[in-house]
Amino acid sequence: MDSRTKKIKEKWDVLSDDWNRFRTDQVITKIIAEPYSYFRPELQGVFKKYVKDFKGKRVLVLGSGSGRAAFAFHLLGAKVTASDLSEKQLRYSAEIAKRHNWDMEFICDDAVTLTRIKSNEYDLIYIPNGVMFWINDLCSMYTNIKRVLRNGGYYIMYDMHPFMPPFEFDNTDKLVLKKDYNSTGPFGELTTYNWRLQDILNSMISSGLCLINIEEMNAAYGTFWVDEDKADDMPKDELARFYDSKTNPLFALPQCLSLVAQKIKP
Repeated sequence: MDSRTKKIKEKWDVLSDDWNRFRTDQVITKIIAEPYSYFRPELQGVFKKYVKDFKGKRVLVLGSGSGRAAFAFHLLGAKVTASDLSEKQLRYSAEIAKRHNWDMEFICDDAVTLTRIKSNEYDLIYIPNGVMFWINDLCSMYTNIKRVLRNGGYYIMYDMHPFMPPFEFDNTDKLVLKKDYNSTGPFGELTTYNWRLQDILNSMISSGLCLINIEEMNAAYGTFWVDEDKADDMPKDELARFYDSKTNPLFALPQCLSLVAQKIKP
């Protein structure tokens, strides 16, 4: 493990305690009651169109974080592998799975190299929000994603739209430019990245994956500008102003991006 990867792992091992607020009994109970509820409606539509039935499907969640997406896929009937760089994040998720007798696999691995993931294993690889920020080699990541997918398998990503990082998120009164769109990084001590849409798509296509769907979305109500676990406690008028371009110019841009690609048999 190189020094950068080690630093990121250590950071997320520390942050994992705070992330338990996303794995409370209340949160898990809601996912159990309706697994699809974890995913916003647009994503639900993507899954239903391409994956259709999760029963018996092999699903790999890269950068599984809180584990909520992995839990949802399991409850939809999939055979799930949750992979994350943080052993502590995985440990918390594994404890929840054990408590509920969920048969899931947890693997500590780097999303770029996937050294512990076997080839031609998965029907779906899903990357949830917040992962692309940490990826330093898109070409390597997509090459390995293609390697571990079965022929006909799908890659689905959901993350922040690349149009967002150039602007100051906290200033919702007017558009304030923070950096140039073409400035992708690395940034900061941990060398993070703000990839452009062309960087993501060209790397995906060059790996041999076939791009089949793009969805550009506004932020779901109660997310992005507010902590999702605190949105219910905010005054409705204060919350609503974030999701109207008249009061928040940033809302005129797409905040979220979903991509679907498929491994086509040669």
